[in-house]
Amino acid sequence: MADKAMDVYLNDHLAGAMLGSALAKQLREKNPGTPLGNAISSLAPLIEEDRKTLIDLMDRMGTSKNPVKQATAWLAEKATRLKFTGLTSGGPKVGTFMALENLTLGVEGKVSLWRILKEVSDQYEPLKSINLDDLIERAKAQHNALERERIAAGRLALGGAAN
Repeated sequence: MADKAMDVYLNDHLAGAMLGSALAKQLREKNPGTPLGNAISSLAPLIEEDRKTLIDLMDRMGTSKNPVKQATAWLAEKATRLKFTGLTSGGPKVGTFMALENLTLGVEGKVSLWRILKEVSDQYEPLKSINLDDLIERAKAQHNALERERIAAGRLALGGAAN
């Protein structure tokens, strides 16, 4: 069983992973057939796979899932649906930009998760069987792809032109 600090840390990241996976699905559903929709269609399954990897790791470490954090993530995802439609953020373009910004920040957090787990992997037996270097590189690639989309959406939403 992981210690309390690790349990809290992994549960916080699981809540973020739940929200990130839901955001990716929202973006994919709202942008079918567009360059953004195509990009997210390739990223969403990877983001979901990483969420499942985290759940598997938590199971192997004996970390129970915190139902309060899971419920909070579920509620946050429901709240984002309204915000990212543009009704409360200034329009659909701004909503899409904000969704991408949140997702990009979440994936950056995932890079941080895998990096710190690599740093302490000698202290937790279940971490030794995970290729954390691959997970770090995969998360960096996701971040880079999302950052390109975030910048394009930001130009469109805030600058009026997508260049």
